[in-house]
Amino acid sequence: MKSRSPEKRSLLSTGFAFIFTFVFTIQSAAIRADDSRPGHTFQRILFLGNSITLHGPSKKIGWEGNWGMAASRQDKDYVHIVASSLAESSSNTPQTMVKNIATFERQYATFDITEQLQDTIAFRPDLVILAIGENVPQLKTTEEQAKFQASVEKLLKQLQTENHPTIIVRSCFWPIKLKDDALRQACQKAGGTYVDISKLSKDEKNYARSEREFQHAGVAAHPGDQGMQAIADAILKAIRAR
Repeated sequence: MKSRSPEKRSLLSTGFAFIFTFVFTIQSAAIRADDSRPGHTFQRILFLGNSITLHGPSKKIGWEGNWGMAASRQDKDYVHIVASSLAESSSNTPQTMVKNIATFERQYATFDITEQLQDTIAFRPDLVILAIGENVPQLKTTEEQAKFQASVEKLLKQLQTENHPTIIVRSCFWPIKLKDDALRQACQKAGGTYVDISKLSKDEKNYARSEREFQHAGVAAHPGDQGMQAIADAILKAIRAR
């Protein structure tokens, strides 16, 4: 298991005093040929994550995008690939909400879900894709793991409205067993599908630094276009298998 560099930890643990939220109309994206099979029609898709899901421009770290770090452009991040693929395969253009909840990761034990995530609950998604864990402080004991799992269970329960959304929970890109086990168990309790992407971090080609140069090592250590496509492929496979 690889440990995160100081620059990576610094990037993931700072710069999230704000939360980005936007609803967009699906744009065209590069979609693999085997993704053309008919799929379930989703009306409202909710993506909850951290910088890999959405990060706004930051001159301090040389990041100019307003999408998943560190895809080369918006339609190359996993969010837009997944949303575009589902829209094309079902001939439906879903409404999509994307939210950075790194604050929940850092403060999971005290985070007020009802207060802080009112808009996501009111959105009433019929597909929830949860992609968190990287910003969660190191879990040193099974007790801390249990607390994190309980918080994720509470979060998922809040999103399980009467329309019974499909729930997908993704493992960490940089795998850490205690975190990933907690995410897996919370997902199972919610009746969701767990997607293990831990192997992706073992392939250097999945990092943005293998595709182009960055001034900040933390940004460079995020998934690049190939890594984003691999994450999207794993999520789409899980959705279509349900």
